[in-house]
Amino acid sequence: MDLRQLRAIVTVAEVGSVTRAAELLHLVQPAVTRQIRALEQELGVDLFERTGQGMRPTEAGTVMVDRARRALGELERARAEVQPAPGEVTGIVTVGLLESTADLLAEPLVTALARDHPGVELRLMTAYSGHLQQWLDDGDLDLTLLYDLDSTPSLNARPLVRERLWAVAPVAAGLRADRPVPFPEAAAHPLVLPAPGHALRRLIDAAAVRSGAAMEVAAQTNSLRVQKRLVRAGHGWTVLPGVGIAEDVARGELSAAPLTGPDVRRLIVLGTQRAGRTPPAVEAVGRELVRRINSAVLEGRWPSAELQGA
Repeated sequence: MDLRQLRAIVTVAEVGSVTRAAELLHLVQPAVTRQIRALEQELGVDLFERTGQGMRPTEAGTVMVDRARRALGELERARAEVQPAPGEVTGIVTVGLLESTADLLAEPLVTALARDHPGVELRLMTAYSGHLQQWLDDGDLDLTLLYDLDSTPSLNARPLVRERLWAVAPVAAGLRADRPVPFPEAAAHPLVLPAPGHALRRLIDAAAVRSGAAMEVAAQTNSLRVQKRLVRAGHGWTVLPGVGIAEDVARGELSAAPLTGPDVRRLIVLGTQRAGRTPPAVEAVGRELVRRINSAVLEGRWPSAELQGA
């Protein structure tokens, strides 16, 4: 098994064609075919189904491609770390951002790193907390924002921000930041909610139980942007963190107010893996991400948020 074989199976899996993979790898087609066959013979399994629509990984092939992609990524990171310019922090860092925080944090983080650490190659992934935690567990992320997570045997969780959740409604509802809305009042409207199993949905369901409010669910989605779009279209109200709707409210596209009776809050943490060495590039990105978060809160760009810890 060698790197050429690993690159070949990953590329073929991504493009579904030996011919196209050969073009991308700057090889002739028979060479790519030989590399795949040699690896299949070594492993004793077929890695691809050869169909009229192209090359499709078998079950074993899917496992092998996933592992090969990670191995190649780690080698790429190692190359970047061991060949730095004098005094320069270099490396590849993959960061997870909660979907609700991406608009606030992504651009300032990229700008600061380009200015202060140009040798760092930043890769940003956005998703909900559950997906980000799974990617961190799997080693696909170096660090990530999560919420309502305690430290575990495999992960460190550094508390950063505690923020209040808001009732979000069409502009005509006239919700205002200085007039908190009791949860039962919000629940009296049809609600556009995150899908069951989502961590935010669990917070909302718990608040409904505490307040004794029955919720009428108009729609459920796993997309923050779809939630907001459905509310704008008049399909109901929703519940979201203030950071996820600040720009929409400022543009006059939604109205919003903090929830009360009970308050509903989430704790955002910086998640990192406990095991293994932390590369200097990852440490640098983590420090800069915390600085961007602190600035956003202290400058009032993160609604109803309170910094946690030092």
